[in-house]
Amino acid sequence: MNIVVCIKQVPDTAEIKINPETNTLMREGVPSIINPFDLHALEAGLQIKEKSGGKVTVLTMGPPQAEVALREAISMGADEAVLLSDRAFAGSDTWATSYTLAQAIRKLGADIIFCGKQAIDGDTAQVGPETAEFLGIPHISYIRKIDEVTERSIRVQRLMDEGYDVVESSLPVLLTVVKELNQPRMPSLKGKMAAKKTEIKKMGKDEIQADENNIGLKGSPTQVKNIFAPEVKAERKMIEGSPEEQVNALINELREIKCL
Repeated sequence: MNIVVCIKQVPDTAEIKINPETNTLMREGVPSIINPFDLHALEAGLQIKEKSGGKVTVLTMGPPQAEVALREAISMGADEAVLLSDRAFAGSDTWATSYTLAQAIRKLGADIIFCGKQAIDGDTAQVGPETAEFLGIPHISYIRKIDEVTERSIRVQRLMDEGYDVVESSLPVLLTVVKELNQPRMPSLKGKMAAKKTEIKKMGKDEIQADENNIGLKGSPTQVKNIFAPEVKAERKMIEGSPEEQVNALINELREIKCL
């Protein structure tokens, strides 16, 4: 069984800074990590491989330094890694990113494709489902548990607002996962040694036969025009007294500012 796990290298949200002059993210000097939800996607792929056999390939689109994230995934147990890196991909929105990933997955071949439910830098939750649409295959979002996997189908539990749905799909299929699914493993020493020696396969627009009209800024219907930090307001008021007095005082305050 061929399993492809899409991962993304993102800035550590605890260290994100915004340039006050350009209102853009400052990436220099900011540590990068594997998107946390993608770690759960990788763990899901590894567990299926351990139970049913097959191969796990990690795939990412990004600059050359994204190779660090791929080697970390190798150290956790992935078999192969592919880096989609090309200047033509720069500026891709979710639509162009999904198209690019889909083109690469067609080349690689996959029975199950795993993605995290969303990336912590963009928080759109669009890339997984859009990739499935470009591939023309079923997709199931917010997977909290995998009940059964066979050579032809998979049955999963999809997290909902009140409980969960049980959904069965034929293969190939794309799944986006939530953190409740599993606990990602730590890299092993053996895995770290293997990761140093593993050759990272690199693919550009020509290798995946991408249409230039569908990639990068040219192929992006949406573009980020501005990013800004919310204004920090230091004004506050402490309410004292018994719980009942505090509640009454709070209600009066809210009425004064017309929130009630």
